[in-house]
Amino acid sequence: MAQFPLSSSSSSASPPLLSIDECLTLIPGLPNDMAEQILSMVPYSHHSRIKCTCKAWYAFLSSKTLITLRHHFCHHTYLLCIFPQDPSIFSPYLFDPQNLAWRPLPPMPCNPHVYGLCNFTSISLGPNLYVLGGSLFDTRSFPVDLPLPSSSAFRFNFVDSSWDQLAPMLSPRGSFACAAIPNLGQIIVAGGGSRHILFGAAGSRMSSVERYDVGRDEWVAMDGLPRYRAGCVGFLVGSGEEREFWVMGGYGESRTISMMFPMDEYYKDAVVMDVKKNGCGKWRDVGDMWREGERARLGKIVVVEDCDWDRPGVFMLDNNDIFRYDMVSNSWQNESAVPRKAPCNSSCGFVVMDGELHVMTLLKGGDSTESRRSRQQKRAGSIFIQIYHPRKKTWRSLITKPPFHCPLDFNTAVLCTIQL
Repeated sequence: MAQFPLSSSSSSASPPLLSIDECLTLIPGLPNDMAEQILSMVPYSHHSRIKCTCKAWYAFLSSKTLITLRHHFCHHTYLLCIFPQDPSIFSPYLFDPQNLAWRPLPPMPCNPHVYGLCNFTSISLGPNLYVLGGSLFDTRSFPVDLPLPSSSAFRFNFVDSSWDQLAPMLSPRGSFACAAIPNLGQIIVAGGGSRHILFGAAGSRMSSVERYDVGRDEWVAMDGLPRYRAGCVGFLVGSGEEREFWVMGGYGESRTISMMFPMDEYYKDAVVMDVKKNGCGKWRDVGDMWREGERARLGKIVVVEDCDWDRPGVFMLDNNDIFRYDMVSNSWQNESAVPRKAPCNSSCGFVVMDGELHVMTLLKGGDSTESRRSRQQKRAGSIFIQIYHPRKKTWRSLITKPPFHCPLDFNTAVLCTIQL
């Protein structure tokens, strides 16, 4: 891969641009700095198809300068990464909602002794995607019908499109809370355990908390949660030096029905820890967020960062309703309802991209309200995405046909968004 020295004509107000040798001109007849700006506008989902145009394009589209330019000129886009199944066997995919484009990512490094990875967490930090923990089966353990928690950590680098194996977590875990701290280059994980896809209540629970330092590739133990908590969600509140790590919902103890079938006992509260550069404070408890009979468990949670709000917007998808969390009253307020209702107990995906909430469901054939083209897409297994703008309080929708070679179940698939 060619190396590009910095251009001497670049101004101090602009990011460092690439200077390419005459034999590696990006676009003949154009200065390289202009050609770089043009290529930086190409959506990331199309990069793999144009990289092979020439050596200069391949080198530029594989450089860190490309990402710097995209952010500087606001050409960056929000992408959705979907892990349909075990990422070491089935390739994850990137989806570009602005261009309705899909792109496969390479599978994770495969360990021949383990299989069936699920309940892992994927989170983005900078131009990297992290896959942490999970539950899996190990052929070297007995009995093999019980999943084990994993401590593995992997990072996908979008600059060179490669996976790196990182230092393992101190405690193996799946179904845990996780949040990234961009200004510190750190990731916090809390709680979790091991959870079977079909018989989840029989899994383990834990309370340990640890923090990963990206620069040092090191995990450090922190004060544990006040009690065992798995299946929880985590997010950050605040900015700069004043940040709080929230761990919400999840389950702890379990009970049995008819002395045979285990059932989870879900939490209705949250716990909060102050996060600082040189350490963290103690956990404090936030009381129950709903009364008996309102709901059995916490729905799917997303967090919208908005500079015009004092605090980030925390939204929950509960069946076909969207609720917003009010931190002052410690309660959930009805925000909106999904325009096109999904069947009861159907699987739905819920993510936030560019400040908008995306509710995803699978379409099936036979709906006479759609056009012939839409019916053909649904027979092939299309995804129907309904998009809500919290500030404008408006809805819009789109349909896309995923390239998956296996059925997609949003109850088990792992979703993550990244800005490139």
